[in-house]
Amino acid sequence: MGWGIPLTEIERRQFEAKLADLRIEHRDLDAAILRLGLDPLHDQLALKRMKKRKLLLKDQIAWLERQLDPDIPA
Repeated sequence: MGWGIPLTEIERRQFEAKLADLRIEHRDLDAAILRLGLDPLHDQLALKRMKKRKLLLKDQIAWLERQLDPDIPA
């Protein structure tokens, strides 16, 4: 997987399903962060954890996207 080795069809489907799940979680977390930020008495620690999780999700999404569509040198 990755490292220049082509994905099997099963791996591709698994990656695409995981990518879809991560994108949903990222979008939901974004909405939750927005709602929490609107509350003047919001929990700073919870907000910080949510933002950290969102960044981790972004990295995971980017990694999966690269696996599904790797740059192939010409």
